[in-house]
Amino acid sequence: MASQKALREKLSQWDHKNSTMSPLNDLQRDSIMELTTHASSRPLPLELPLDEPGSVSQKLSMVGMSLNTEEDPFAEAFASLEMKDEKINNAQQFFAWINKVESKMEEDEEQPYKVYCDQLHHYTQQCQQVLDEVSAALDHLTDLQQQYVHVSTKTNALHEACEQSMNDQTQLVNKAEAISSKLSYFNELERINQKLSSPAFSVTSEGFVPLLSKLDECIAHIASNPNYKEYELFKTRFHQCLSKVLSQVKMTVFNTLHQATQQVRPKTAVNPSENAFTLFYGKFRTNAPKIKVLMDQVEQRLGKSPEYQTLLDDCHQCYFQQRQQLLGPSILQAVTELASKHVKDHCALVRSGCAFMAHVCEDEHQLFFHFFSKPTEGLDKMLESLCMSLYDVLRPLIIHVNHLETLAELCGILKNEMLQDHVQNNPDELGAFEVLTRQMLEDVQERLVYRTSVYVQTDILSYQPAPGDLAYPEKLEMMKSIAESLKEEEQQSKSDTPKDSDNESVDSATSKEVEHINEKSSSIQDGQNDTSAALNGRLFTGAGELLGTGHSIRSNSSTSPADLHGMWYPTVRRTLVCLSKLYRCIDRSIFQGLSQEILQCCIQSLVTASDSIIKKKSEVDGELFLIKHLLILREQIAPFQVEFAIKETSLDFTTTRNAAMGLLNKKRRLFSLGSNNAVLEFLLEGAPLVTEYYVDSKKDVDNQLKKTCEGFIKHCTHVMTLELTTFLSKAEVVKNIGEDGDSPKVSLRTQPFASPEKMRDIVGVTNKQIKSLVSVIFYKMSLYLANKDTEYILFRPVKSNIQQSFQRFEALVKENYTEEDQQIIGCPSAEQVNLLLSASP
Repeated sequence: MASQKALREKLSQWDHKNSTMSPLNDLQRDSIMELTTHASSRPLPLELPLDEPGSVSQKLSMVGMSLNTEEDPFAEAFASLEMKDEKINNAQQFFAWINKVESKMEEDEEQPYKVYCDQLHHYTQQCQQVLDEVSAALDHLTDLQQQYVHVSTKTNALHEACEQSMNDQTQLVNKAEAISSKLSYFNELERINQKLSSPAFSVTSEGFVPLLSKLDECIAHIASNPNYKEYELFKTRFHQCLSKVLSQVKMTVFNTLHQATQQVRPKTAVNPSENAFTLFYGKFRTNAPKIKVLMDQVEQRLGKSPEYQTLLDDCHQCYFQQRQQLLGPSILQAVTELASKHVKDHCALVRSGCAFMAHVCEDEHQLFFHFFSKPTEGLDKMLESLCMSLYDVLRPLIIHVNHLETLAELCGILKNEMLQDHVQNNPDELGAFEVLTRQMLEDVQERLVYRTSVYVQTDILSYQPAPGDLAYPEKLEMMKSIAESLKEEEQQSKSDTPKDSDNESVDSATSKEVEHINEKSSSIQDGQNDTSAALNGRLFTGAGELLGTGHSIRSNSSTSPADLHGMWYPTVRRTLVCLSKLYRCIDRSIFQGLSQEILQCCIQSLVTASDSIIKKKSEVDGELFLIKHLLILREQIAPFQVEFAIKETSLDFTTTRNAAMGLLNKKRRLFSLGSNNAVLEFLLEGAPLVTEYYVDSKKDVDNQLKKTCEGFIKHCTHVMTLELTTFLSKAEVVKNIGEDGDSPKVSLRTQPFASPEKMRDIVGVTNKQIKSLVSVIFYKMSLYLANKDTEYILFRPVKSNIQQSFQRFEALVKENYTEEDQQIIGCPSAEQVNLLLSASP
């Protein structure tokens, strides 16, 4: 069984992929597959004899013939079997024969390998012999290498020992030099002490600076090496030396400053005149170079040791004390003399006092830098204390000034002459003087604002007009007659004088008069900006746009006496003067808030004066008076390049009130827990609201102007068409009867007031009123406004209202009356109405 199994395994390797013993071609492989399939599906016949002679051999011969002898190793076996003529009668003989064949084949196949193995064995013996010889050679080489390493190690050790000796020698030399250089700083201590102990040593000698430099160098070296054994001892000794040197410097500086002060003080005490200031600076400048050399050395070493900073501070303090002792009494005396000299002229006192202090600050600043090189805050503090002498004298005078012009002039002096001209050109030297000037300017501005508020309340809002202030239109008529007489005289003299006035600019008299009012104060405002110049020289552009008409009011080309400031209501003149003064003197934000109060008070005073004129004269005079002055206000505040609107904040307690009312209705929930608590809801919902709104005084002027113009238009229309408008109102009531269907319609013609004869009388009365009043109204408008464009714009709505009333009357007549009645009534046409109003522009 074992042999059969081995046989089958060998047979299975005939065509193996990796090691094929007898590879088959495609035809042989297909034949084997067909035979295998056929043999497995078809059994041998039963009648076939197992030992039939020649049957198996014949079959084998047939199989052998089918195989390719060149490709199959069994081909030779089959051929040899046929040559021997051996017969295989059964399967057992076949397998035995196969066994022999395979054994033979194995021996044939193993024969080359056996020969190759014998050769390999021979080669192995030769290699082993060579390897033994090589091992012997390697042993000799290892001995040689060990001997070489031993010799080389000894040689390198010798070289390294030599190099180490050289390095040690170099290090010892360097250490010796380092020790010597470091010891030099310690050795300097003895030499420095000897120099300091010498009676010939002085801080002004040539050896002082090198000694100080060497001392700084030694201290710096000691401080940078705190690991030295005697670090603290030598550090203390060197600092003691430094303290001695700096003490001598301090004594030298102090003695020099004291001597200079003592040299000047007796002379100034005997003769306290202007020459004293020359002595104050001359004596000190003589001693300045000696101190300046020492202070330069100290200032250069401020970062090296805190002792230098202490010394410099002490020298500064001594210098400032000496200057304070010298200048303080003299400056106070000089300022007091100026105050007694200009006791009634505050402007001259402030101008001369500030100029004096500015020169003192400049001289002191220059003198300080003759002694020191670096600036210090102590100089400004000393100068500020000196300036306080002037401030202490001027402030009591400033806070008692009541005149606005004086306060405005003082603001101009401090703001323009001192801050802009002096301080801006020399800000470094006048830093302390700037502090004084700004403090005085704030005091003057505060006083000016306070006096302005009092002035507005007493002289504008509470102004009690004199009889002449409300004498309108008599004042204007008088001025007009004077102007006409002057014009006639001018025309008579024109033939004798050249016409040089043709090229003159047509300036508004209002602006000219404001310029004349401010002429005195403007003379000291040479440095004022272009805005303020434009304020006083602005051309009259009218009152702007009359609200509600859509037209611009333009100036007349001629100057009318009604436009002169002498004809203005006093509160208007005071308001404009007050604004022009404040505009130059106070900050813009303060001016905006204060202008609100001034303009509102002025408008209120004008309304009060207008009511008085209406009671004494007529409503037309009062309204034209108010329109005239509102136009003047509107024009004159235009050049101020500021916003007249300010934001104000107020608290709205509406929510608080509502929340409190709700709290009263929720008494049951006062002590409840959670978010349903009534007190908690009140705290969350009852906070007052902060509301912001803008107050614009310019709009107040416009609104009052609009309101007054509308009242004037309404009044003029009413007085000229009183009968006509009364009839139209009654007719409208009659026409409306019966339109709702509840009552029968009523004919207008049957009414007693609407008979043709009555209506004819109404038309006649209205025509007479228009003819008589239109000339009066235009005369008064010309008298008050003195501007054709303004008069045209103001009267045009009146004319339009009258025309509309006649159009309504004409439509009513055509609708309700016959042609015969229309002829009796005689309603004027539109052309006839225009002729009635022909006095209009």
